Amino acid sequence: MSEIEFRTPNSKNEFLEYDLFRWRLLRKPIGKTIESLKDDFEDFSFHLIGIKDNQIIACGRLHFNTKTEAQIRYMAVEKNFQRNGIGRKILKILEKEAKNKNARKIVLNARDHAINFYKSTKYKVVGKYNGSDTGIPHTTMEKKI
Repeated sequence: MSEIEFRTPNSKNEFLEYDLFRWRLLRKPIGKTIESLKDDFEDFSFHLIGIKDNQIIACGRLHFNTKTEAQIRYMAVEKNFQRNGIGRKILKILEKEAKNKNARKIVLNARDHAINFYKSTKYKVVGKYNGSDTGIPHTTMEKKI
């Protein structure tokens, strides 16, 4: 079995595969279109994928809300690869990118089933997030870096 490579998508085709992966894991199960993935930050974000055996198995995205506040979105790990530290690795890389670009705080809106994962990586609950277009309960969390 090969190692997992973590990097940004590096071609138009790979970005399409990344979009399909995000949609398949995060949006399709709740009846959302692939177009619902895109927001105003998409073109200015740091996109990260985890690749194993030439397949995307994990992803995450980082953008900045202000000069010192970064936000993580679209964290996902293929189900059969979960609980192996891949999500933590994606998170660590995104946090390093935020810190390298002078962020002092990272925020995210976690689906409720992921709250304990983020708590285990030192994120603190801020409160309920009501701005999701998914209809799924989310909780706003943050971490000072």
